Amino acid sequence: MLESYLTGLLVCGGIIMAIGAQNAYVLGLAVRREHHWWSAGLCMSSDLLLLTAGMFGVGALLLTFPSTMEVMRWLGVAFLGWLACQALFRATTGRQGLTVSASGERSLKQVLLATLAVTVLNPQVYLDTFLLIPAVGAQQESAAVFVAGAGTASILWFSLLAWGGSALSPWLSRPWAWRMIDGVIGLMMAAIALHLAFSGLKS
Repeated sequence: MLESYLTGLLVCGGIIMAIGAQNAYVLGLAVRREHHWWSAGLCMSSDLLLLTAGMFGVGALLLTFPSTMEVMRWLGVAFLGWLACQALFRATTGRQGLTVSASGERSLKQVLLATLAVTVLNPQVYLDTFLLIPAVGAQQESAAVFVAGAGTASILWFSLLAWGGSALSPWLSRPWAWRMIDGVIGLMMAAIALHLAFSGLKS
């Protein structure tokens, strides 16, 4: 049982920690202290839901419709490109650091909807949670304990992003620091969008 838990923790943790659109978005919110814990919580909940569904075979049903995955792929490219443009625009025009309201410019509803879009419009998420991770989980003694370990990895990682980004905010009060952060996040989003557009999905 413990082996199943640790396997889920390590396998899922390794996949989640890879730099992706979801991680970059949550980190950006955390640095700006813009409803970051709500966003991180939604990411944790989504991961747990998708992992559980994947273990029970929902992914196999979805992947029988390749046209659906292709549509989601291009929606993801468009949305990630839009986020990249927003971040790069902020990087070029500048911001006033922490003299701006700490609650950010967007409402909680807008942040949650954007977080959900970053999650569900990335087809690679489904390949990971519906195929790769369940393939490992199917070989474990207890699938439920494996999912618990994978869920723990998600909770720990997104908590670290939310806490770490927020903790760095007081040291990032200068406008040039904010511009650098937005620039890096914008470039990351653009790179992920281009990779998804030209490389497609790899199972």
